[in-house]
Amino acid sequence: IFKARLRWRFYIYNKEIIPMPRKLMTAVLVVAALAVAYHFFRDRSATRIGPLNGEAIICFGDSLTYGTGAPADKSYPARLEQLLGRPVINRGVPGDTTAGALARLQKDVLDRSPRIVLITIGGNDLRRGVAVRTAQTNLEAILLAIRRQGALAVVGGIDIPLLDRGYGRMYEEATERTGAVLVKNILAGILGHDALMSDQIHPNAAGYAIMAQRFHSAIEPYL
Repeated sequence: IFKARLRWRFYIYNKEIIPMPRKLMTAVLVVAALAVAYHFFRDRSATRIGPLNGEAIICFGDSLTYGTGAPADKSYPARLEQLLGRPVINRGVPGDTTAGALARLQKDVLDRSPRIVLITIGGNDLRRGVAVRTAQTNLEAILLAIRRQGALAVVGGIDIPLLDRGYGRMYEEATERTGAVLVKNILAGILGHDALMSDQIHPNAAGYAIMAQRFHSAIEPYL
């Protein structure tokens, strides 16, 4: 083999090693490339964001949405309203979990003609030791219901290295599977910085302003 002047890979046929023809080699490479592309892009191609219905922009979630740690007019929904120049509905409930959010989704979101729904949820599940798969099931049910309504869901994920018990990856999987938009770590550069936090969990007015800007950047292409 080493003495032969070969430019292609080999295959075994009837116990003999034979140079693979150029056309066959090309076909094999094309099939392999298509298989790889299908594996990596099938979920995204199946979940493209279509035309949006509804009118309302709704912020839905837990204390990060409610604005715990800052005056009401300094919460991230209030800041987002200023950036957009249009009304933004705040439906944040301190202490809420994915299960609680799912239970009130119809009243607080779906009945309000949503167009874009921004979500912060899951931090309390993580804190209370809720299994990551349980939280993911609840979150995906929320995202799919919003999508069926013809609205866009945007999730502010939480990613705390070594402490998130898989929740960071959970947000990625849930949004990939449902066609939602993910802000991978909505508290990046905020959490742990005293100048931006009101306590160990909640931002202050300056921290919420950063959150609002990140959500604004995420939804700007869909406005």
